[in-house]
Amino acid sequence: MSSTADSNARTVLCVKLKKELPALKEVPFEGHPLGQRIYDNVSQDAWKMWVEHMKMLMNEYRLNLGTKEAQEFLLEQMEQYFFGAGVNLPPGFTTEAPKS
Repeated sequence: MSSTADSNARTVLCVKLKKELPALKEVPFEGHPLGQRIYDNVSQDAWKMWVEHMKMLMNEYRLNLGTKEAQEFLLEQMEQYFFGAGVNLPPGFTTEAPKS
């Protein structure tokens, strides 16, 4: 990518990281109001953080994204992650390695 293209890249004042950063290149969840809100207010860096958090949620809660319930749960979590009070980790979740 040329430096000219880089200088014309869209930025947003990221609601999660509280600074001006490169914006998402496309709307996630096209047609869903939350997708447009994220596109308008969330940086690429914050989106990457969400993706990692989402993977943890999917694993800890053993979510099947083929179900409407799992999809709605993740949308609610995403709303809280970016625009709410934040998120709570699953009960018993720890980032520490188990002690042997």
